This record gives sequence, structure tokens and C-alpha cells, in this order.
Amino acid sequence: MKKYDSYKDSGIEWIHEIPNHWNESRLKYLFSFGKGLSITKENLVDKGIPCVNYGEIHSKCGFKVNPEIDTLKCVPEEYLNKSINALLTNGDFVFADTSEDIEGSGNFTHLDGNINVFAGYHTVVMKPSQIINSRFFAYQFDSLEFRSQIRSSVKGIKVLSITQSILKNCSIWIPSIPEQTAIANFLDHKTAQIDDLVRKKERLIELLKEERTAIINQAVTKGLHPNVPMKDSGIEWLGEIPEHWEVWKISHAFPNIGSGTTPESGNPVYHENGTINWLNTGNLNDGFLQSCSKKITEKAREDYSSLKIYPPGSLVIAMYGATIGKTAIVDFETTTNQACCVFCKGEIIDLKFLQYWFKAKKEHIISLSVGGGQPNISQQILKDIRLGAPSLDEQIQVVEYLEVKDNFFSMLENKLENEIELLKEYKTTLVSEVVTGKVDVRVEKLNG
Repeated sequence: MKKYDSYKDSGIEWIHEIPNHWNESRLKYLFSFGKGLSITKENLVDKGIPCVNYGEIHSKCGFKVNPEIDTLKCVPEEYLNKSINALLTNGDFVFADTSEDIEGSGNFTHLDGNINVFAGYHTVVMKPSQIINSRFFAYQFDSLEFRSQIRSSVKGIKVLSITQSILKNCSIWIPSIPEQTAIANFLDHKTAQIDDLVRKKERLIELLKEERTAIINQAVTKGLHPNVPMKDSGIEWLGEIPEHWEVWKISHAFPNIGSGTTPESGNPVYHENGTINWLNTGNLNDGFLQSCSKKITEKAREDYSSLKIYPPGSLVIAMYGATIGKTAIVDFETTTNQACCVFCKGEIIDLKFLQYWFKAKKEHIISLSVGGGQPNISQQILKDIRLGAPSLDEQIQVVEYLEVKDNFFSMLENKLENEIELLKEYKTTLVSEVVTGKVDVRVEKLNG
């Protein structure tokens, strides 16, 4: 891609030069501003006029929204009579007016469709006050150069506020309408290609994870030798196991199973300058864990008898909430909170074998959970689980086989994840280069 013939100083710190025939302005001269509906979640219904709130902008409807594609909650049709200023038409923009982090400052969407949509709570509405190509400005608003202006102006501690005043005073750079259209068409084509490549690589990662799980499941429930005689395990959800395997209740295989607790969080005597490792489920990595960031004091150990110290090599599994079933084998002495269940070395089941077994049967373990909003499993539920297992020697063979497979799949997944990251970085760079006029795409062919 070639550059433009001549450039001039833009007067904008974030982009420096722009093509000589482009103009610089501020948003307040090109858009009218308003607020979304003054509603709360309680005002949303399943049927009515679709409504895009700040949560959708931050999570699933960033850049553009189309109610024919995107699932949105609604407000009753009566809002058409009393809140018409918050009603969007094709090409209108909606910015989230708050963000919990600097990266989300400037998140927006624009309406891509002809169905009525309301801007909802915690939003700023921007409607073009003259003819523009909204898609061009959507790409400009998504560029690092534009977002840098917002990020340098927002204020707040826990929640950052993106005000109308901040947006109104943001600089924009404006080519002619035909050039806006050419740029938008080029970026539509190129970003669609990149997004398609990313989706394909993400799907490959999903397939690799499925294959990895299937291999682990086969190895820890049927063994490595497909032609050995089989027998009924006596466990309905497990089915047949090799004839020479035995079935063990976990509590019989591991005499030392325990958990921990949380010392009073607001009391510095239990946490400041602590020297004893204190593991939480958020630390678990489904692998081998070599360090622990959180510490507690000797005083916490003295005051809380349930804070047992578990030896290196112990297997930890999460029992609560979204992390249920996550595991780690720790390389250090540690205590834990109450959401962790710890298995210390047993004599008939290898802990690495058990970790692979937990990975293979994670969905079954989750199905045993109880509770509503945050389902949990208990130590007793885990202790009562029955599993089939071969001798320790054969367990070691299974573990060695799976470690080789694990390394192979990890290598492939890491390679794909790196490629995805590079594609996303390329997309970000491409958008910035094109919308700031660093390259001229007016005559670029869109067939490659």
C-alpha cells in the first residue's frame, strides 16, 4: 500500500501528520449529543423495542450492533412516545459512559441496521449532524489514536467516567465522503478476512481441546491397551473398565484429605508480612504450580486450627463456583482457603493420575454440585466418588503417556494462540494506519 502524495501537521498530538487534503475538527462540530434512557435493569423486558446498554457495549456489541443478529433485552413500546431522543437510527453511535478499566474507556457501538433500537442506561448518544460515512468513523473511533484522547482525559478511581464533555472535545480527522466510503469498504473487507482467520484458529483450538480431553478420558478410564478384556465397573456413569483394574472410593485411596479457611480479611495481624503460603482457587492452573502469591502469618495459624499445612506434591481441587474442578499439584508447602480440597500422597492412587482423572471427569464433578447462584461441591462429595484404576506401575505409564500428549497439544495450542494474537495486533495496526491516512487505500483491490 502506498502513501499519499503530501502531508501536513494535523495539530493532533496522537497522529501528527494527516494527508494534505484532510481536515481536522472536533466531535462537537460533527455530532449532536444526548443521553440514553434513564432506566435500570428492572425496566428491561423480553419483548418490545431492543435496547443496548453499557454492559452490552463492553461485552458483546462493541463496534456495531444489529438487533437482527445481536440478542438484546427490550423496553416497552411506550418509550417510543416519551423518550424519542434516546432512539437510534442507522449510523448513530452509543458510547459507554463508564468503564472499570482504562482499556474499556472509549468502548462504543454504532447501529448497523434499520430496526428501532434505544440507547440504554449509562450511555452517551452521538447522532451525526451532517452527512458522513458512519462506518469510517466507527473505524476511527476504534483506533488507538482516537482512544488515546479519551484515555488521557477520563477520571475516576474504581470507575472511570467518560463524559459528553470529553467526547465533544475529541479531535477527529476528516477526508471527503467518497474517501470515507473507500476507506470503510477497504477495512470492512480486510477486517472480515482477519476475523475469519481468527475464528478458524479459535475453532482449531476448541477441536484440539476436545481431542486432548478424549485422549485423557480414554487413558484414565480404559488404559493404554485397547484389546485387554473388560468388565463392568459397577459405576453407572463410568461403564466398563479393564478386567485387571480395581475400583476405589477416593476416601479409601487417600487417607489424608483436607481443606482450609480464610482468616479475617480485615485484620492485618493475619495477613501483613505473612510468610506462610495461602492458596486460593484462583491460583489453580490445571497443571503444576510452583508459587503462591498470597501469604498469611503465624498468628493466623495459631488462631485458626483448620489452617493445616500441606506438603509439596499435594493435589488441590476447587470446590466452589466458576472454578469447580480446576486443579493443581503444588511444588511447595501451603495452607488453603475453604474452597480448596487437598489430597496428600496415597499408596494406591498416583496424584498425577488422579489429576488427569479429574480433568477427564470435570463435567461429571460439576454435575455433582449443589446450590443455586454459586453451586458447590463438598469434601464429602469428592470422598464418595469411585474410580477405576490399574496398579501404580500402570498408572505411571498412563501418566507418562499423557504428559507427552499434553506437551504436544500445548505446543499446538500455544502456536495457534500466538498466531491469533499476531492477527489481532495486525488488525489494530491496519485500522490505525488506514484511518489516520498513513497509507492510501483508495485504489486498493479488494480481492486479496
